[in-house]
Amino acid sequence: MDMHGLSISIIGAGIGGLAAARALALRGARVTVHEQATEISEVGAGLQISPNGFAVLRALGLGDAVRGAGVQGAAVALHDYRRGQVVRLDLTRLASRDYWFLHRSDLIGILHKGAVESGVRIKLGERAADPAAMDGDLVIGADGLHSVTRSALNGTLAPFFTRQVAWRAVVPHDGSRMGEARVHMAPHRHLVSYPLRGGSELNIVAVEERAGWAEESWSAAGDPYDLRARFADFGTDAQAMLAKVDNVGKWGLFRHPVAPVWGKGRLAVLGDAAHPTLPFMAQGASLAIEDAWVLADALATAPDLSAALNTYQERRAERARKVVEAANGNAWKYHLKFKPLRAAAHLSLKLGGALAPDRMMGQFEWIYGHDVTGGAPPVIPS
Repeated sequence: MDMHGLSISIIGAGIGGLAAARALALRGARVTVHEQATEISEVGAGLQISPNGFAVLRALGLGDAVRGAGVQGAAVALHDYRRGQVVRLDLTRLASRDYWFLHRSDLIGILHKGAVESGVRIKLGERAADPAAMDGDLVIGADGLHSVTRSALNGTLAPFFTRQVAWRAVVPHDGSRMGEARVHMAPHRHLVSYPLRGGSELNIVAVEERAGWAEESWSAAGDPYDLRARFADFGTDAQAMLAKVDNVGKWGLFRHPVAPVWGKGRLAVLGDAAHPTLPFMAQGASLAIEDAWVLADALATAPDLSAALNTYQERRAERARKVVEAANGNAWKYHLKFKPLRAAAHLSLKLGGALAPDRMMGQFEWIYGHDVTGGAPPVIPS
């Protein structure tokens, strides 16, 4: 398809929406992003961009900006909640070293600037109730978990509560743990932390299994005292982090099906609107960025819109499903309650890290080594 003059409306100025906006505009499309908020902002929290996501940001010409804003990941250290380190997974053994910890608002800022510089028009304070009624040759729903575009294409796809609740916070940090993500594993709970912004901040995500329901929201406030009470039996390292928490968000973790239909007629979805994922593989942002590139590439290379949307789903759905399933199955590994089983699992991790470190990292290569750009050089504006 000739992208020049193609009119595209995108619902949502989040990571996936802004990445898609730049990818499409760089290929000549006329892109308008519709965002219901009155300003481009994000709730303060961290995220991880693994090499598969970074490959797209590099191809979009944003690699240097990401490197400048992020902390390069060097390792993931798995700890028993009381006994200390179990194994340290060396991220430098990956084929690409571009594994980055970023503040979400910093990445949004980079993508926003990149979209505007490529000619994207961003309209704030616009709530899209009916995507089918919006202007454009194509309307893309990058509108998250509660996507109206997903519903328009697929009807209601009911999620179910995983009986897990998560807290997130960002606290001051002295920079002593640069490049390391740390996971404290405990019966029914785990705690993840990693540095942001040159090591001056530390991102914290705490997950607990519980029977009670919690709201599926990225902005619901939690109670720092409740958080500390529920993780009070963790060791001194975790307590030092939790003691600094003044403000914390809390949300319930729900499992959603991958959308059966990603695009039809003049509607399409990407990111969480297509494949909401639990946070246990840290792939939500990278998957959305992958979607953005593939959708733009499919539109540029297919003969017409219908063929492009079919190609987009064919290239993305199975991979997204595999990553979502991997995330679904990952939490229990951190939450082992039966002491003999937990001891055996930790011993296995320790031995694997000592005797076969390359094999330990190789199990993730199907995720991290996947490059939807095919190594393409940065796109030059049309």
